[in-house]
Amino acid sequence: MEANDFVKDLNDAQELMRNEKYQEALIILGKLKEADKVGNFDYNHTHKLYQLISNSQSLYNQQRVLGTIQKISHESKSISFQKLREVLKEHENLELDEQVLRREVEILILRSLLEGKIEGNDLLFLI
Repeated sequence: MEANDFVKDLNDAQELMRNEKYQEALIILGKLKEADKVGNFDYNHTHKLYQLISNSQSLYNQQRVLGTIQKISHESKSISFQKLREVLKEHENLELDEQVLRREVEILILRSLLEGKIEGNDLLFLI
C-alpha cells in the first residue's frame, strides 16, 4: 500500500467516525493495521491509526452499550454492572471487562448521552 492511499484511508475512517459509523471505520482501520505490519509508514500516520482504532472501538462499544441501556431503562430503575455485562454478552455479543464497561458508561454520562449515575456496582437511571 502506498503512503498516499494509507493517508486517504485514514481520513476516510475518520470521516466515518464523525458520522458515527464506527463499525465501518473499524473495518477500514483493521485493513490499515494489516498494511502497517508489512509497510514502513510515517510514525505520525501509524500513531494516528492506533489512536483512531482505540477511539473508534470505544465509541462503537458506547453506541452498543447505550442502545442496550435505553431498552433496559424502560423496564427498570437500575441495573448492576454484572447484570449489564451479561445482557450485553447475550444480546449484543459484546464481551467487556466490568471495569471497561464501567468506564464506557461513565463516558456516556459525561457526554450527556445517558441520564444516570453510578452508585457502588449499580447504574441508576435518572429518566
